[in-house]
Amino acid sequence: MNHQWHALEIKDVVDFLQTNEQEGLTTVDANNRIKVYGQNVLPSKKLPTMLEIFARQFLSPLIYILIAAGLFSTMIGETIDALFIFIVILANALLGSFQEYGAEKSAAALQNLLKIYARTKRDGKIIDLPAEELLPGDIIYLESGNKVPADVRFVQVNQLTIDESLLTGESIARMKDVQSLSTDNPISDRLNMGYAGSTVVSGRGIGIVVATGHSTELGKIADATVSTESNKPPLSIRMEKFSKDISYIVLGVCVLLAVLASYQGIAYVDIFFLAVALAVSAIPEGLPVAITVALSVATKRMSKRSVIVRKLTAVESLGSCTFVASDKTGTLTVNQQTVKLIVLPSGDKFKITGEGYNGTGEILNNSSHLNRIVESAIMTNEATLDDEQQEWVHSGDAVDVALLALGYKHGIQPKAFRNSKKIIHDIPFESELRYSATFYQDGEVVKLAIKGALESILPLCSHTMSSGEVASIDTQAIEQQANDLANQGYRVIAIADATLSQHVPRVTPAISDVRNLNLLGLIALIDPLRPEVKAAVDTCHQAGVQVAMITGDHPLTALAIAKELGIANNGKDVITGSQLAVFEDFTHPGFLEVVKRVRVFARVTPLQKLQIVQALTQLGNFVAVTGDGANDAPALKNANIGVAMGSGTDVTKEIASIIVTDDNFTSIVAGIEEGRTAYINIRKVIYLLVATGFAEVLLFLFALLFGLPIPLLAVQILWLNLVTNGFQHVTLALEGAERDIMKRPPRKPSEGIFNPVMIKQICISGATMAIGAFGLWASLLSLGMDEHMARNLILMLMVLFENIHVFNCRSETLSAFRVPISRNYYVIGGVVAAFGIHIFATHNSVLQNILQVEPIPLGTFFPLLLLASFLLVVMELFKFRLEKQ
Repeated sequence: MNHQWHALEIKDVVDFLQTNEQEGLTTVDANNRIKVYGQNVLPSKKLPTMLEIFARQFLSPLIYILIAAGLFSTMIGETIDALFIFIVILANALLGSFQEYGAEKSAAALQNLLKIYARTKRDGKIIDLPAEELLPGDIIYLESGNKVPADVRFVQVNQLTIDESLLTGESIARMKDVQSLSTDNPISDRLNMGYAGSTVVSGRGIGIVVATGHSTELGKIADATVSTESNKPPLSIRMEKFSKDISYIVLGVCVLLAVLASYQGIAYVDIFFLAVALAVSAIPEGLPVAITVALSVATKRMSKRSVIVRKLTAVESLGSCTFVASDKTGTLTVNQQTVKLIVLPSGDKFKITGEGYNGTGEILNNSSHLNRIVESAIMTNEATLDDEQQEWVHSGDAVDVALLALGYKHGIQPKAFRNSKKIIHDIPFESELRYSATFYQDGEVVKLAIKGALESILPLCSHTMSSGEVASIDTQAIEQQANDLANQGYRVIAIADATLSQHVPRVTPAISDVRNLNLLGLIALIDPLRPEVKAAVDTCHQAGVQVAMITGDHPLTALAIAKELGIANNGKDVITGSQLAVFEDFTHPGFLEVVKRVRVFARVTPLQKLQIVQALTQLGNFVAVTGDGANDAPALKNANIGVAMGSGTDVTKEIASIIVTDDNFTSIVAGIEEGRTAYINIRKVIYLLVATGFAEVLLFLFALLFGLPIPLLAVQILWLNLVTNGFQHVTLALEGAERDIMKRPPRKPSEGIFNPVMIKQICISGATMAIGAFGLWASLLSLGMDEHMARNLILMLMVLFENIHVFNCRSETLSAFRVPISRNYYVIGGVVAAFGIHIFATHNSVLQNILQVEPIPLGTFFPLLLLASFLLVVMELFKFRLEKQ
């Protein structure tokens, strides 16, 4: 059903749903309706099985190439070569599956938003019914602390306030009523409606269920996340391009080899074997494992910082982002109203430190003149805030709780203070009155404490009480104070009091009986920034990552927070959802221009947030979207990387790639750093593997051009690429973060893995290794050494080249001698292991036969080491020249 329930009169809602306010649905009605509407559950996505996750590991172009190489090797009888390749593929799949399955289990929130019980009237009796059994037409009863189990139209309310921030992004609970509204009212202004997943803060209410499951506003958002396609992770895009490039290169070189070999009269069978050997040398077989290791390491580092990474590629995706679109409430702010400023009628201002619902903080330059304003705020208060075993527990309206926190900071125990006074009469807050008041006995006199909206309190006041002195009230000055605070994004509460008589009234007193109230001052509240967020946003800016705020909150409040963070400078940086609504969709040039310029988007709908993200992507950004409410879910799904807060809704956690369990924005910045580190480490691995592969290809071509036998057998090439080099390239994936990594601009979205510097390094280092190895090969053959022994020496030289080149690959720009070994002690272990396993192979009879190798005398080994060291000299000269440019 898609009706404008908020615009209908209660009688029309009852008639349309064929229900009865006094009796509720009958059992017969319920049984019939369940067949039509189904259960009241949100759409959910099944957790992938281990088998599905395992199968997903093979969906990579590079894996396809490796499988093809393995099949070719099997067809031509090279079973050892094929076995090596398939072992690598299987090891990579198992490692990736283990990581992703563990992350999925950790992130499985399983959408518990509607798994609650609801007080429901069925057959004229009030029963506790599982929320999933609710149906349109059911009459339900809500009270403080309840989760709203379905979309409801209220028919009775009593001081009912509901926190709907998960849908609207607004941090203030809204007071509900039953009056019908105009059809064009947005969700945030539908005061006669309650929406599934929201929370009752105070009061009581009775409502008619009008929508369940998929039909609720929350269900529509959940449906949108299922239907919206996720963008490909940046690493997947880059690796697909890299795999295609490698495929074309291998194919091109193989064709060239075939032409040259055919020209020289080599038999076609031998040409085929040469092509396979060449393909094996060119394909970086160890790369999938290295990528998985690099991302797994980053994932583990993130888990220690309270971040769950659901898919390995998500780490690098966050590192690739050029733009962070953040929710405000609960992400940048603490989602707890806090008193930050007290302004007296005299103009004196008192700042208050601390954030949230606790007594941590103080009133700066505290004065006894504040006693009356703080005491009145405590007396006219229906909330609770207690320190129970070092944990602050609260209930009630957000503003009331914030005022109790103010009492603690002023040195007053609110509960004890209120209990010390005899309460005569409370006037609770009502939306029509816009104030609350309390009459109480204080010694020999009766006092009135009152708080509320200034426009309601000010007409009741005839004078002010500030600094212990009575003064005539300056209405315009007070209104200007309130306007100034509102323009700074504060929520303003006026506090007043009065002394009535020396005797307790015999009848219940009313505000209309009171004259000449004292205006004590204005209290300014705001949902404050998380303490660590400012530094985190500054770090993003240093890293060249743009930050924008997208919120359903008031534009002035959003601007105040954004200015404090350095996201916005003035009102020109803010736009509202109603202003965006003039554009047809996100592809409109005007919409794109606004998104490109503006950094604060206020009062936006979930659909508009999605469109903003789509526009940012179309403008060429890699977008990370953070959020905690169900209203954020479609945008998170559409972004390059979705980041959900751990305290947020299950809908967002279900579709997010990363979940920040401690709700700390700083963790997002840490994720960017870890992602950049992971990608740089992957580049280091690619540099090592491609350079050594390029050297092997050149070595083959040189031998073919000069009419010499191939210097290495296919099994020896696999040994180099998968075993000796395998130990080393994995250790490169464990490199720590480079010191200036968060001071570099983000990579351009269009940038591939290979940039000009890396291409030059691969060509120079590969050519150096190839020339050195070919020169030795040609010399040994010219001296009459048999091919078997010569290949043994060439293989050892290539192992030594790889051992040394690892240190070149630790940085693309810094000298190998300037990269601290403390950043990665594993690299030493990798080099020792790679060299050690090859020495072991030359002495092991089984491996000797497979690899066709034998031990090398020390007198021969040291000249080989000296020749291999020339590679280090060449690359140091290259980096020296690069640094001078």
